[in-house]
Amino acid sequence: MSKKVVLAMVLAGVAFTAACQKREETVVTPAPVTVEPVYQGKYGPN
Repeated sequence: MSKKVVLAMVLAGVAFTAACQKREETVVTPAPVTVEPVYQGKYGPN
């Protein structure tokens, strides 16, 4: 076979292998929401 045909077959095999691999899902866990502190005046609750 010519070098171009062999190269094309190798590239097709690599592309097929990459396309058929099992993909891992990336799980994004959201940061916990904190409660905003309530303003209680300059010197706190009286």
